[in-house]
Amino acid sequence: MPEFEAHDKQQIKYTTCYMCACRCGIKVTVEDNQVRFIQGNPNHPVNKGVLCAKGNSGIMKQNSPAKLSAPMLRKPGTERGAGEFEVISWTRALDILEKRLSHIRATDPKKLAYFTGRDQMQALTGMWASQFGTLNWAAHGGFCSVNMAAGGLYTMGHAFWEFGDPDWDNTKYFMMWGVAEDHSSNPIKIGLKKLKERGAKFVSINPVRTGYQAIADEWISIRPGTDGLLALSMVHVLLKHQLVDEEFLIRYTNSPQLVVNTPGVQGDGLFYRSGGEIQIWDQTTDSFADASRTDVAPALFGEFKAPDGTPLRTAMSILLQKYLDDEYAPENAAKGCGVDAETIERLALEMAHVAFRETITIDVEWTDWAGRKQDKFIGRPVSMHAMRGISAHSNGFQTCRAIHLLQILLGTIDCPGGHLAKPPFPKHVPPGIKPAKECAPNTPLKSPPLGFPTCPEDLVIDADGNPLRIDKAYSWDAPISCHGLMHMVISNAVKGDPYKIDTLMLFMANMAWNSSMNTAQTLEMLCAKEDDGEYKIPFIVCSDAFHSEMVAYSDLILPDTTYLERYDTISMLDRPISETHAACDSVRIPVIQPDRDVLSWQEVMIEMAGRLKFPAFTTPEGERRYEGYKDFIINFQKEPGIGFLAGYRGVDGSKSLRGEPNPRQWEAYEENEGFFEFELGLNQRYMRHANRDYMELAKEAGWVGSTDQILIELYSEKLQTFRLAGQGLYDGPMPTEEHHKERLVKYFDPLPFFYMPLEEQRIDRDEYPFHAVNQRPMFMYHSWDSQNAWLRQIMSQNYLFMNRVAGEKAGIKDLSWVWVESHNGKIRAQVKLMEGCNENTVWTWNAIAKKGGAWGLSKDSNEATDAFLMNHLISELLPTKGDKQDGVTNSDPVTGQAAWYDLRVKITPAAEGETGTWPLFSSHEPLPGAKASPQMLSYSSHKNVNLKRPMLDILTRGEK
Repeated sequence: MPEFEAHDKQQIKYTTCYMCACRCGIKVTVEDNQVRFIQGNPNHPVNKGVLCAKGNSGIMKQNSPAKLSAPMLRKPGTERGAGEFEVISWTRALDILEKRLSHIRATDPKKLAYFTGRDQMQALTGMWASQFGTLNWAAHGGFCSVNMAAGGLYTMGHAFWEFGDPDWDNTKYFMMWGVAEDHSSNPIKIGLKKLKERGAKFVSINPVRTGYQAIADEWISIRPGTDGLLALSMVHVLLKHQLVDEEFLIRYTNSPQLVVNTPGVQGDGLFYRSGGEIQIWDQTTDSFADASRTDVAPALFGEFKAPDGTPLRTAMSILLQKYLDDEYAPENAAKGCGVDAETIERLALEMAHVAFRETITIDVEWTDWAGRKQDKFIGRPVSMHAMRGISAHSNGFQTCRAIHLLQILLGTIDCPGGHLAKPPFPKHVPPGIKPAKECAPNTPLKSPPLGFPTCPEDLVIDADGNPLRIDKAYSWDAPISCHGLMHMVISNAVKGDPYKIDTLMLFMANMAWNSSMNTAQTLEMLCAKEDDGEYKIPFIVCSDAFHSEMVAYSDLILPDTTYLERYDTISMLDRPISETHAACDSVRIPVIQPDRDVLSWQEVMIEMAGRLKFPAFTTPEGERRYEGYKDFIINFQKEPGIGFLAGYRGVDGSKSLRGEPNPRQWEAYEENEGFFEFELGLNQRYMRHANRDYMELAKEAGWVGSTDQILIELYSEKLQTFRLAGQGLYDGPMPTEEHHKERLVKYFDPLPFFYMPLEEQRIDRDEYPFHAVNQRPMFMYHSWDSQNAWLRQIMSQNYLFMNRVAGEKAGIKDLSWVWVESHNGKIRAQVKLMEGCNENTVWTWNAIAKKGGAWGLSKDSNEATDAFLMNHLISELLPTKGDKQDGVTNSDPVTGQAAWYDLRVKITPAAEGETGTWPLFSSHEPLPGAKASPQMLSYSSHKNVNLKRPMLDILTRGEK
């Protein structure tokens, strides 16, 4: 028999996948510095050996003709977008960058706007920005999931997605809200398999039935943007039937706390305090008492009067009055969300039945925050998960809080069978970091650029109330914009509102294509010039591993390595790979050596930090503190014993979570298959918001600042302070513009509520009757993977999917061409009719379309000629109505989350002969040294063996 594998030439190496944000462990077989194949690592805590199409196809990403091969500078005298570059050395490239950044830092650091895309090292890039001294840094979260993060962190200290997971092993009833297939796909698939094997019920709430939704026991075809209405209608049902966990509410939430009830007067809606302490009404003594005492019996409901006559009521009483209102009754909510009243009531009662009649217990002793011994964990086995379908709406923050409220009333927070936190979460509500407000030349910021405001004093505004950040994060436009507003940077910078910038530095952010709210308008802005002919954004630096559309619109290109070629950390200081039962982090270690003149962005950051002499990167003598990225990761300490990697610490690698730097830490990770896993004790795995055993560990590890109980905040006094500012009743900063006042009063409700998305409020909904959303498929992620030769075989053209009944009513035939028009733009696309779609909704797969010539694709590729972007229809600004909100961001008014999914459109059949995708864009020219796009791309690490056997041999030798 011939030799099929040259095993003597092969090596097995372990690293972390980067084909999406799931961060699965992979086992890579390498032969002659080529990837032979990629498998899932069965020992890895995230994917346990499971790997998806994206992960397996990392081979073709590594072999993509789109890889950038050398630093480049736009040729003098050429236009942005023309893609005319000269290859330069890394020495020259870094010198150019150093000179420019050094001048900015010495004069006005906020003239640098540094924004990163779907990277996984925000702890490093954020630290770098802080040391540089610019306020203008953020990652892509304002595009994607800030509503999800903030909604949870301002309610219970953790959230969906990377902050927590369902208890897949114990839950009996699982409800999934607005989740497409791209995020966390392997762990979710593993979890759903467990549910199916146990017979747990799986309910999916989504306008579209694809992927996970297709295997749900029940699919709820909701109208986009109305999930909050559905959730609060179910809250109405629970309250009406008195099906809430009162013991949980009293012990673990602020629902018994007393709230001042003096409408129109300063202090209204704030908690009543005596001696600085929030008060409850103690039923045993019929008197006021400190809410933190454990020897009291707080009244959950009631109205009271303070000694000075001030009227008070419990937060739970306010909640009860709010949600028992007819607005949230199922028969009324059904009209808005498109889910019939009977279904709303039934779903709520089903969850209550499972929570209260099918309770589970785990017989493990644990100690609560007050020192009280418990002999078991009590579980309400109802769990939920949610993602971008909830987050990417301008009402998403309050919707996320509404879903958490539903969980809290059922008592399903961090209990067996419920929704579990993942270390380093939960945090105190919210985490104690405040955004930096002051910047000065050659001076690091006093705190990180991003943080969690708790009152108007925390806003990043000047004495006149004007924004200090280029994206207007933490201003009256979006006070709790914890991830920044990346989608507003280019628009604001071009307008010079609130000021001009000098340099825009982008890492892995395809702002010239699918990461812009409106692509065509953004391309125009990137090329916009002043009257003197200079660009309105004077200098753009782009770092990427691949020839994205953004490359042609940049001035300096710094080619990054691929994920298989670099050192990288997925850190506990950032967005770790932790599971619900364990604190975990991981690394990337090069499995092959680059064959191009490239340098990882991590190394560029460390190099520039040394050149610019950032204090944290410089010794007292002025010398560089770190030799490079590897050295930095080993020796940097956020505080004594706490570094970027939590595993194998101490001089001999024997310490976990906290310990001295280990000079062999990278080798230790490599020897342990690229990850670290610290399993929690059985007594630390649940009720972590009130679990002393866990909290002591969390404090030692630096995840929390104290072992005080993490009190779940059903009622948010922090939001109420902003509402009072809008009402002119706050003793502190208050807005002066009427539209800011109106937004604060309306949207900063201390209790979750439903409101129509902002774009819908400002258009003629009869003229634009269809909701239009996009989602990412399981086999592709953002724009990274539609360049991939293997994945392109699955899809290279997207369609506009439409409900069959709705299409036939409008005279639209399957595979016909239609015009799709919003208030902001118009496209032509090909329709596919389907049953599994809400009748009022059209949708498509995101980021399939490409500009010709980009991403190593030919100018006439399917992605360039047949696929389309829905982005052309969306605006980063609200629709104009001739009022003060005409120039306001099309985002959640609380968090600044980009409202991608608020889009509404009208659809008309194209005329005969009107076929093909429109608009089409000019193609990119090849970059210097780029290989021609192949007509067919195949790959093997060595010559294939074709075994020819005669039929007699096959029949007689069987499996041999």
